[in-house]
Amino acid sequence: MISEPPPQPAHRTELVSPGRAATLRASFRYAFRGLAYLVTTQRNAKIHCVLGALATLLGLLLGLERLEWIALVLTIALVLAAEGVNTAVEAVVDLASPGFHPLARVAKDVAAGTVLLTAVASVVVGVLIFVPRLWVLIVRVFG
Repeated sequence: MISEPPPQPAHRTELVSPGRAATLRASFRYAFRGLAYLVTTQRNAKIHCVLGALATLLGLLLGLERLEWIALVLTIALVLAAEGVNTAVEAVVDLASPGFHPLARVAKDVAAGTVLLTAVASVVVGVLIFVPRLWVLIVRVFG
C-alpha cells in the first residue's frame, strides 16, 4: 500500500517543532495574536487597559517625572502580564482538566490571586504617584 506524503506546511511560519515558530516574524505574529485575544475576550483585561490608559492620560496632564513614568509603565505592564498569565493558566487547566479537580481549582485561584495582587499594588503605586500632585492642584484651585 502506498501512503501519501505528509502534507507540507502552507507557510514557512508553521511550527518547526512543538512550541517553536519557524521564523521570528511568526513568533511576533503569534504574540500579537495572543495579546489581541487577551484584550478582546477578557473583561478584566479590557478594564485594566482602560484604567492604564486613564492613568497614562492623567500622567501626561500632571507632567510626571521620568522615574514616575517608569513606575507607572512597569505597573501597567505587570498587571496586564499577570492577566495574560491568568488567562493562559485558565485555558491550559480547562484543556487538561475539563471536569472538577481540586488542583485545577488551586491553579486557577492562585493565578487569579496573582492578578488581584498586582492590581492592588498598582492602586498603591497610583496613589503614591498621583495623590501628592493632585493635592497640590486642589490646594491651588481651592486654596
